[in-house]
Order: sequence, then structure tokens, then C-alpha cells
Amino acid sequence: MYKEEKVKLKQNLATARRITTGLDIWTKKGLTASFLGVSACYFNPENNQAEHKLLNLKEMVHPHTAESISTLLEESLEEWGIPREKILTTITDNGSNMVASFHTHADVSITSEDDSEADDEHQEGEDNRYDYGAIKRTPCVVHALQLVVNMFQKEPPIQRLLEKVRHFVSKFRKSSVATERLLQKCALVLVKDCPTRWSSCFAMMSRCLEVKEHLTAVAESMGWDSLPSEWQKIGMLRDLLLPFAEHTKMLESDTQSLSLVVPALLDLKNHLSEFSIAHGRTYKDAATLAQKMRFSMDRRFSVFLDITADNFSPLSAAACFLDPCVAETLQEIEVQDLVRKAEDYIAYLVPQRVQVREEQLTDDEQVANNEGTEAPQSTPAKRPRFRFFSANRPARPKTINIRQEILKHKEKLSEFHQTEESGIEYWLTQCFATAFPTLKPLALDLLSMPASQAFTERVFSVTGYLSCGRRNRARTILEKSAFLKVNKPKHV
Repeated sequence: MYKEEKVKLKQNLATARRITTGLDIWTKKGLTASFLGVSACYFNPENNQAEHKLLNLKEMVHPHTAESISTLLEESLEEWGIPREKILTTITDNGSNMVASFHTHADVSITSEDDSEADDEHQEGEDNRYDYGAIKRTPCVVHALQLVVNMFQKEPPIQRLLEKVRHFVSKFRKSSVATERLLQKCALVLVKDCPTRWSSCFAMMSRCLEVKEHLTAVAESMGWDSLPSEWQKIGMLRDLLLPFAEHTKMLESDTQSLSLVVPALLDLKNHLSEFSIAHGRTYKDAATLAQKMRFSMDRRFSVFLDITADNFSPLSAAACFLDPCVAETLQEIEVQDLVRKAEDYIAYLVPQRVQVREEQLTDDEQVANNEGTEAPQSTPAKRPRFRFFSANRPARPKTINIRQEILKHKEKLSEFHQTEESGIEYWLTQCFATAFPTLKPLALDLLSMPASQAFTERVFSVTGYLSCGRRNRARTILEKSAFLKVNKPKHV
């Protein structure tokens, strides 16, 4: 079954125009073995759907160096027959070994393509501008957001408040009587946070606020002190983190989330600014924290928003520009430079000259075709002066200007009315094959891309289940079992 599904997936990868890969490292419980998870996201032109599939679980040896990561990635690409030029980007976390592995990867990936691209004199400067090398790696947006949000647990006043909430929740969770009384009142229990998952802290505060009245009543019946003076502060922190929780849930999808990165980041930055102004007098600690989080976002997400940054990548801005559902975000004056970078990047990705082979017709066939046109029958078909030489001359290629297609797309955006759920549906439902022959395939590829490598982490949840207790698999069986479980063949 594994061999059959592997052949099918290999065929799908061969038909894909561009592929986004995701990497992450997982270590088995007990530190007995480590694996590099490699996934691939692409637009499948056969079923017109964005797909994200697990490719490999490559076993690693300690230490997890940049060279070993780069080598295992090369082995995976060679195994699946994926050429390097087909990979649009690779999404990883911000670990130093991951970052360094792509610097190493870039140093050894110089091919003759650089020389061939230099032949186009009018594009030479533009190609150099987007010759990323190591920047073919895209940082995981969700991981960076978690680093920003984790700042709120390092502020002493907020840390003391969270300790009170944790202690209160622990008392309930350790008491079967209190838990039963709470269940009878609201059919809900309290949620305990996890140190490695910031969203669990948000969930803990949200649940406490949701059952606040019942929680207070049960605490009084048990003779416990509740949190009478802290409820307002807890609600304020919940309001601070709520947009982060909503955008994280949106950006951790397996596909079709890269176009949402720019509007989500701009929305969060505005939220932090408004929060610090609104609570600057009532709760200065939270207002100061919001300002620090805003500065942290400016630093961590310069790769997506700051065109002057050394590591700036216009990839997410280009995806946002091609997604009519969120492209209105780029109409703001302060991000017009970002729009221009997105347009330049799209023009770079699409070849300026598209060779269209025209079928060579004989003179009699051309006359027969002309008879079906609206031209008068009395007008004879004009023969070329050097017809024998012309018959052997190759057809003149059609030149397609991508800039004109970009302008047409911008005109269409002004007429857009949101009737589709996603940008992919927009490009598929509209008859854009003739109006956008080169822009449409690129739009489908970019809009299929994920914004994070959360897919690979979900794979590790499956491998953890498959490798615990009596279900512990041998290392070769683990990869095959995870492949079939995650990719979900219909007959499994």
C-alpha cells in the first residue's frame, strides 16, 4: 500500500508547477531516535486543489547540525524527483541550525542557471535583486507569533497574576467535589495551561471568564478565596491575546494561508497600538507590554513588511496581492512600497517571453481556414513573396507582457465582490485563461502555500502516538505508517 501511494504522490509532484516544502525535527520519547520531517505543499492541476503531503521522516544522528539537515533534504528531494528550481520556498522554524542549513544550502546550489539568466540584459538587475540564496527559507509565522506572545509571561506584574490564576485552577482540578459541582452548574471544567503552548494560557483565562459566576459560587461553597480583584485584569489580558489566538488559528492551516500573512500582521500591529492607547492610564503594565510586543513584531516580521530589511522577502506580499479576498489591505498608503515590491517579484517569477508554438499549415489549409472567416470571398488569399522560404520558417513566438496582466488584475480587484470563500476559488471560477494566461497559474501556486510548518508538527503528533507503548514501531515501519496515516488514502 505504501509503494502504491508513493507512486501516486510522485506523479502528482511531477505535475505540480511549484512546490513549497516544510521542515521540522522530532525526537522520540526517551531520546532514542530523532527524525527530520519533510512535507510538500502544491497546487494539484488535476483536481484543482491545494494539497499538503508528508514526504519523509528522515532519521537523524546527534548533533542536529546544519550540514545534516541540508544533506537529508537533498536526499528527500532526490528520492521524490523534485528539482530544486521547482521549490518556491522552504518553511522552517527560527532554530539556528535550520537557518544555518540554508546558508550552507545556498553556497552549494549555484548552477549554470545563473549564467543563463544573465543573458537577459533587461532583467539582469532584477534577477540579482531576488536571487535569495539562503532566503529561499521562509520563517514560520506561527512560531514567530508565539515568541511575541510569550513576552507577556515575562512581565513581573502579569506573571504574578497568572500564578494566582494557575493556583486557583489547580485547586479545582485536584478536587473532585469542586469539579462535580462546577459540572452540574455549567457542564464545563477548567483548563490548565501548558508552559510550551501559549494558547493554553489564553484558553485557561478564557474558560475562567466564561464560567466566572459559577466558578465564584462553587469557590464560596468550598470555602476558598476566589479572584475578586483580578477578574478585570484577567479580562484585559484576554482581550490583549484574543486577536493573536484568532490569527494563529487562521495561519496554522495546512494550505492557503500565505496570502493572509500581511493583513494579519498589520491587523495585530494596529491592535497593539490601540490597546496601549486605550489602557495607558488604567493599566500601565498591560499598555507597556503591548508597546513592547509591537516593537518585537517590527523586528521579527521585517522579513514580510520592511522592504529595507536585508532579509526582506516579497513572497507573502505577492500572494496577498493575488488574493482578491484580502488584496484591499494593500490599498493603504503606508504599504504602497510593499505593493510595488510584490509586483516586481511577480514579474520576476513569470517569464517575460512565453514561446507559443503555432501549428504550421499548408497553403491550401490556410485558404480553407480563411474561407470560414468574415473576409469577402472575392479577396484572394495573400501568398508570401518568398513562400518556399516562409514555409520552413519557424512560427513567430507570442510575447506576453506580465505587467499588462498585473494592471488588468488591479482593474478586476476594483470590481471584485466577495462571493468565493478563497482566492483559489476566485481564480478557478473566473474565466481567466485568456485574460491571464501566465498570471493565473502563478496565482494558484502562491495562494496554495501555507504560512507555517504546523503541518509537520501535526505529523509528529501522529508519530508520537504510533511510537508509544506497545504501538512502538520499528524506524522503517514508523515512516510508512505515518505516511499512510497523515496522507490519508481513501481506502485506508
